[in-house]
Amino acid sequence: MEEGLFSFLGQNLQQFLSYTAFSYMTFGHIVMMVVGLAFLYLAIKHEFEPMLLIPIGFGILIGNIPFLSGLKIGIYEEGSVLNILYFGVIQGVYPPLIFLGIGAMTDFSSLISNPKLLLIGAAAQLGIFGAYMLSLQLGFMPNEAGAIGIIGGADGPTAIFLSSRLAPHLMGAVAISAYSYMALVPVIQPPVMKLLTTSKERLIRMKPPRAVSHLEKVLFPIIGMLLTCLIVPSGLPLLGMLFFGNLLKESGVTRRLAETARGPLIDIVTTLSGLTGGASTQATPFLTPDSIKIFVLGAISFVIATTGGVLFVKIFNLFLKEGNKINPLIGNAGVSAVPDSARVSQVVGLQYDKTNHLLMHAMGPNVAGVIGSAVAAGILLGFLS
Repeated sequence: MEEGLFSFLGQNLQQFLSYTAFSYMTFGHIVMMVVGLAFLYLAIKHEFEPMLLIPIGFGILIGNIPFLSGLKIGIYEEGSVLNILYFGVIQGVYPPLIFLGIGAMTDFSSLISNPKLLLIGAAAQLGIFGAYMLSLQLGFMPNEAGAIGIIGGADGPTAIFLSSRLAPHLMGAVAISAYSYMALVPVIQPPVMKLLTTSKERLIRMKPPRAVSHLEKVLFPIIGMLLTCLIVPSGLPLLGMLFFGNLLKESGVTRRLAETARGPLIDIVTTLSGLTGGASTQATPFLTPDSIKIFVLGAISFVIATTGGVLFVKIFNLFLKEGNKINPLIGNAGVSAVPDSARVSQVVGLQYDKTNHLLMHAMGPNVAGVIGSAVAAGILLGFLS
């Protein structure tokens, strides 16, 4: 009797254990969980982009809990809740909504007051095309190289949008790389900036930006949308929403819509995008040699982008009169990580002159970088899709 009872309990325990995650756990799952925990540590302990890294890190933990297939709970199982939420990523729905919110919270005054700063934002896109060329050399197909290259723009939503169109199978690695390096901008950029500038250049003082009229602020998103989208129609989903969001802000008559776009809407979409993007990094499809290459290329692309922006300012200064020169420490802000790269310009600048505030000047190339990365994505999409 007792033997039958023990046998019955043993069978039930064995059956129960077969449904737990421990039965399907692999070394890869453990590795990815460690990565997820590292993201959470950086976000909570060191406050590296917590709005991004906490959803992504927790999503990585969710995505790497192994389970018995067929339960319709995994992100790649059709009809599951996570799969439905992930639809916004794979179909490119979330990125334009995020750009709408970015536009509604962005002040283009510094760029309007000094239009030549737009050139710095363009120069920093060198990271995108540099990574594209390196990806081709490493054996990636042109469409895959385009999806990888956009990491150099330091723009997570743009990376998700373009990779969903060009290389959906690489989207998890591309998105995680882009968001990871966006969070690490304060770590990656300062050494490059200091290496490429002289002590004299770091002390350059720039003229205060001129006051920008309300009419200029209203006309900028309208003219900006027409010019960029007429030249690069494939960038319309991102550029159109970016400038539309900015018009909601600057028109002065749609305050409620602007507040919704830059508040609840962008918060919800960013959370869902980060969580489901993190959950898409299941160990089996994610831990591949290609993913490692993408992470390395992402870091290189950020260095190239920073280098391109800083060197462009140094060369540009050769043609500017004394008193009109640009501090090359704002060259790093040409990447699209708003406002983090502009803050890096400010922090590094204050290390050499505690009274030389570069933040407002750096915001010009910074917001130009947002436009530049979207234009670059449109160009790549137009040529490679």
